[in-house]
Amino acid sequence: MIKDTLKELETLEAQMAALGSDAPDEANGFDEDRRTSHAAALAQMQQRHSELLESCETLTAEDRVFLARHPHRPHIDEWIDALFTDFFEQRGDRQCKEDAAILGGIARYHGMPVTVLGHRKGGNIEENLKYNFGMPGPEGYRKALRIMKQAEKFGRPIITFIDTPGAYPGKEAEERGQGEAIARNLMEMSGLTVPVIAVVTGEGSSGGALGLGVANRILMLENAVYSVLSPEGFASILWKDSSRSGEACEMMKLTAQDLYRDGIVEEVIPEPLGGAQRDHGKMFAALDLALEKHLARLCRMSGRALADQRYKKFRQIG
Repeated sequence: MIKDTLKELETLEAQMAALGSDAPDEANGFDEDRRTSHAAALAQMQQRHSELLESCETLTAEDRVFLARHPHRPHIDEWIDALFTDFFEQRGDRQCKEDAAILGGIARYHGMPVTVLGHRKGGNIEENLKYNFGMPGPEGYRKALRIMKQAEKFGRPIITFIDTPGAYPGKEAEERGQGEAIARNLMEMSGLTVPVIAVVTGEGSSGGALGLGVANRILMLENAVYSVLSPEGFASILWKDSSRSGEACEMMKLTAQDLYRDGIVEEVIPEPLGGAQRDHGKMFAALDLALEKHLARLCRMSGRALADQRYKKFRQIG
């Protein structure tokens, strides 16, 4: 399991750092035998480190689900800070309240005005409680739609970041129109006359993900997943046994590689070995190149052509 590999990698890297800072020299009692022993121990650790990284090249679907949910993967606020400038957050759905599980606003991407929005998760338990673990209520989807319609009015391309276990399923969310809010987003997004790019950065589950995902281009990080529901939910429904979620991961064909082969995803963005959480900078650079390429192509299309292409793309799925 990738979980055990990452744990061993973390321990090993800490040991290598400690050993490196304690290298024998004249200042701390240089000794040839000690130097030889130190070098041998470090070489052994480096060899094991390389072996562990090589094992990360072949991952199961269950491994990728684990990485997609890793709490230290880049979150939307980090993507915005790294890829955009002049971000100005917009809040509220103008009907009920502000939903912190959706972050959105206006920004510049390489100098071009764009609208950027997506699901927001936290890096610790306090932030996750504040952002409802990235599970928006209807107010979040209405806010997103308001921001997207504003983008259409002023001709700004839209870039969405998808990372959610699903829309919030609570009773109060259903009472305030959760299903209607998501359905309206699907309808309205299908007809937008500006470029729309959706990036699945972590876990994209259910209508909660699709409510921001009706796009001209769908990009996925290498270890992200995109599915109709969680593997645990799939196993509970099909076998009445959520412990078979690992088996469900394989059957659901939810990985970026599966979806790319099926023509649902336009590009898979490579991650560092062991997952995006291991090198945020490399991840930001890789996605920046992909966004720039796809946005340049879409911006050459007319508004009607963009809406038609998006409609045909989703009609062909399934």
